[in-house]
Amino acid sequence: MTKTSTDPIYVTDALIAEDIEAYLEQHQQKSLLRFITCGSVDDGKSTLIGRLLYDSKMIFEDQLAALEADSKRVGTQGQEIDFALLVDGLAAEREQGITIDVAYRFFTTEKRKFIVADTPGHEQYTRNMVTGASTADLAVILIDARKGVLTQTRRHSFLAHLIGIKHIVLAVNKMDLVGYDKTVFDRITLAYRAFASEIGITNFTAIPISGFKGDNITALSDNTPWFKGPALIEHLENVEVGSAADEARSFRMPAQWVNRPNLDFRGFSGQLASGKVRPGDAVRVLPSGKTSTVSRIVTLDGDLAEAVAGQSVTLTLADEVDCSRGDVIAAADAPPEAADQFEATLVWMADEAMIAGRAYWLKLATQSVSATIQQPKYEINVNTLDHLAAKTLELNGIGVVELSTDKPITFEAYSDNHTLGGFILIDKLTNATVAAGMLHFSLRRAQNVHWQATDIDRDMRANLKNQRPALLWFTGLSGSGKSTIANLVEKKLHRMNRHSFLLDGDNVRHGLNRDLGFTEADRIENIRRVGEVAKLMSDAGLIVITAFISPFRAERDMVRSMLPEGEFIEVFIDTPLAEAEKRDVKGLYKKARAGQLKNFTGIDSPYEAPEAPEIRIDTTAMTPDQAADLIIDRLLG
Repeated sequence: MTKTSTDPIYVTDALIAEDIEAYLEQHQQKSLLRFITCGSVDDGKSTLIGRLLYDSKMIFEDQLAALEADSKRVGTQGQEIDFALLVDGLAAEREQGITIDVAYRFFTTEKRKFIVADTPGHEQYTRNMVTGASTADLAVILIDARKGVLTQTRRHSFLAHLIGIKHIVLAVNKMDLVGYDKTVFDRITLAYRAFASEIGITNFTAIPISGFKGDNITALSDNTPWFKGPALIEHLENVEVGSAADEARSFRMPAQWVNRPNLDFRGFSGQLASGKVRPGDAVRVLPSGKTSTVSRIVTLDGDLAEAVAGQSVTLTLADEVDCSRGDVIAAADAPPEAADQFEATLVWMADEAMIAGRAYWLKLATQSVSATIQQPKYEINVNTLDHLAAKTLELNGIGVVELSTDKPITFEAYSDNHTLGGFILIDKLTNATVAAGMLHFSLRRAQNVHWQATDIDRDMRANLKNQRPALLWFTGLSGSGKSTIANLVEKKLHRMNRHSFLLDGDNVRHGLNRDLGFTEADRIENIRRVGEVAKLMSDAGLIVITAFISPFRAERDMVRSMLPEGEFIEVFIDTPLAEAEKRDVKGLYKKARAGQLKNFTGIDSPYEAPEAPEIRIDTTAMTPDQAADLIIDRLLG
């Protein structure tokens, strides 16, 4: 293949030399395409990216200098040695583990700028592929012409479609190794089309290429006269992406912050997720439902007459409407829904398996809420598309789940709006992102069940009892003395004419929680139910006392979040394991050590001690009676 002075890269090079300002202006006006390369291991992703970088001449200066030095050192010239050296560099990165994560590259042509995400081909790094695909407009699915459609081809195609990528390029690579045989290309294309139709991909562009030789990358190759195009770069330059579809939808803008530089200006800043907005348009702020009209659309470059999807702006409204981060400003006549229970597809991205019933932070657009996931309805085998029964999701598992949030969130189905339908889950303890999800719809029960307001509130009930409601949450190892001290606290409160109720761990398992075992998921559900009961009792104005091992911080924090600030009082009965085991009043440690009692806290199930409890009781330094007095002093003091 030979290049001429009319090729896009040479035109760009000439413009840089003649008029750098004109080049920069032209560069600024170019559209941007984000795309990913994916496929099985050794399908040629790094080679293809190397070819794109080399042919576009957008190699970083230090890389280019190294290539030139190596070319001079070995006494060679021409593009083949330079390209080989670049690909060697990309391969070295992969071998060092750099591209186990997603590697992003930038290049440009005369028509468009590109950001390409090089995603790993190994199955165990599916989560990294999802990360790269989350912001992509297009996916290049590579297939080795010698191997055809493989498991990872199916997996990555399914994930790309699941994430909502509309444009798929099937790049049948290494055509030079099969003699540029048209029948091989046609056979692979036909096999992929059959699979693609099963998962909902109705349209894709198939291109026969050789990343190493450069066939059909920047221009059509003489080696494939039977292929009429387009070449890969031509397709990437001309595929329609951007906000056309988003602009056609109703206006939505998640509020990121309130902009108030002075008393005379109050604006709401954010990026339009969909639709258009103009001054004078009627809008509705969700979830409050308050309405107003847009007064101005403010940017650093001045006011706009119109803003469209993808633009970041500040809106001022005609009325003093309460709006803060997490709220959504939307078209008044077509607002999105708000709900607190949903069905969603979840891609699990953590090494630790999903735990049904555990609370995670859910982040959707600018909204952050606490969310609880139920046991999966089913897991999806992306190789066969079968729906499999599952109690949890392991690393890279994909399943359909139901989840609930602690308060309503404003949303739309992911298929309609990626911004208001896509979310991540974050572990509350480690702050690690553990999953990515796509909302399908709100559950009917969420739409049909509404909170019924009553005239007598919790403050009135507490005043009648002449006390402040509280939840004393005793936690500690089995045998630490929780029940003994909790019982003494209630006796002393009773003598003081205080209204209280004691919920003991063993007692609730005779009734309310008799259906639960001692697996991690069952323990989480046990605490969730007790937390809900304790919340109702505190609403009644009672001082509630609970005595539960409650071994996991996440679940204790979940109960804390159910109550008003300062009402949850964590009481850590701090007894060393050796001391608790020495007491062993119920003989449970002996059974656990003998293997007769599985999932016993402190032996074969962990206990996560409180990091900053409101009250810590050292049972090796004080008697139960002294501990009870200390707790009451802190409670009533």
